[in-house]
Amino acid sequence: MKAGRERRRWWARPLRWWHTVAFATGVLCAPFGFAGNQKEEALADSVRLALSNAILDARAPKPAFTNPADQARYDAWLADMSGRLKRKLPDELHRREFLETVWYEARRAGLEPSLVLGLIQVESAYRKYAISIVGARGYMQVMPFWTNVIGDSDRRKLFNMQTNLRYGCAILRMYLDMERGDLYLALGRYNGSRGKPAYPNAVLKAWNNWR
Repeated sequence: MKAGRERRRWWARPLRWWHTVAFATGVLCAPFGFAGNQKEEALADSVRLALSNAILDARAPKPAFTNPADQARYDAWLADMSGRLKRKLPDELHRREFLETVWYEARRAGLEPSLVLGLIQVESAYRKYAISIVGARGYMQVMPFWTNVIGDSDRRKLFNMQTNLRYGCAILRMYLDMERGDLYLALGRYNGSRGKPAYPNAVLKAWNNWR
């Protein structure tokens, strides 16, 4: 497992909107199955500001490619993932919008889209309106307290596709940076079970399904 974690640390390259982030320490972690259970914790002002700015960015999830080869790779990825996700999301338009948004929000946060798809598989099984018994919501099972910490306090927006994916990707990016690129620990922190193997192993296994 240690070797696997080392190989995956390259996902920890932060984007420009994270460069000013200074991280607070300390979090109470209590595992609860595989449903989202992030724990509210004290955040440095710079962390809070960076997350808030990321969430409030109103850009639509539509990538613009200047290189035809990049466009071709993106189109091929969409076609491949759409075929593989058809059973879970049978509506073609919804499925395409979902994949476009996953790709955009993952890349925007410096994450691999296939990792985000694997996390969603474990967290909600691709159910937009999933709610865990601890109150986590949507595709990426975001805890409602985050809307107070970095959003506009409107918890209903966590059922909006782009909003939910943006919160989830931004939070996972923050945890990766807090754990200095250790994906294993960051995934545990996302689930509220830092240091315990069940959840990270489940996500890493699901990630392999989408590579």
